[in-house]
Amino acid sequence: MLRFHHIVRVSLFASKASTFPLTSLSLSTSIPKRTTFALRSQMTSFSSSSSSSSSKLLFRQLFEKESSTYTYLLADASHPDKPALLIDPVDRTVDRDLSLIQELGLKLVYAMNTHVHADHVTGTGLIKSKVPGVKSIISKASGATADLFVEPGDKVHFGDLFLEVRATPGHTLGCVTYVTGDASDQPQPRMAFTGDALLIRGCGRTDFQGGSSEQLYKSVYSQIFTLPKDTFIYPAHDYKGFSVSTVGEEMQYNPRLTKDEETFKNIMANLNLSYPKMIDVAVPANLVCGVQSKV
Repeated sequence: MLRFHHIVRVSLFASKASTFPLTSLSLSTSIPKRTTFALRSQMTSFSSSSSSSSSKLLFRQLFEKESSTYTYLLADASHPDKPALLIDPVDRTVDRDLSLIQELGLKLVYAMNTHVHADHVTGTGLIKSKVPGVKSIISKASGATADLFVEPGDKVHFGDLFLEVRATPGHTLGCVTYVTGDASDQPQPRMAFTGDALLIRGCGRTDFQGGSSEQLYKSVYSQIFTLPKDTFIYPAHDYKGFSVSTVGEEMQYNPRLTKDEETFKNIMANLNLSYPKMIDVAVPANLVCGVQSKV
């Protein structure tokens, strides 16, 4: 398992993009099961049933308007090194995100993607060029280039907090959901960063990049809807002005995923969506960590 420690909430602009020393791994290195990466950071508090864990998580939800993408900043505010990570950064907003991290006095250690995006170019490659020592992370099943590959059951530790990796393919073959820990010293309620697998009152399309409506339905029901009902859902996108939901809400109100599997598959087969306008640029770039020179 990959180990990365506790989570904290951070804001949109930082003053110094500092680095955090990590064990060096070559590009495209697969992370062995149970490998541990200890990272720590201090940030603003997040409500929790435990007073000690509530003071550890610093969290910020950031938005990129062109692709309606959410980027998430998490850090361990209780750790002296204040290690932080970004989930689904976008190339257009890298400077904003790094400025926020600097202002908050955090050390960015990981830039992570939930999957190979088709609607924007990831900011991970650009971040790595600006902040030496940051490691990029994506699922091994994605087929993309990264410093570290995660698989189901791995844990990404930052400080004393960690994210659990759950495989949620269906939108693409390599989609994963990152979920905050369930241990007593982790922030509660839990948080699930679902990428495009589960959106607020919707889900990602399944008609390209190895997508499968049958697989997506099974992924959501087995890996997300089995989480506690008060678990917060933080998707990679929203197009209607929503920012957060819960597992319980989506189980009750999601207009697609409240249906039985056959009805869901029929809905997905008849969406008649247009060809993604960025896919021919974004996918090749994102397969190489968003580094344009390698496309």
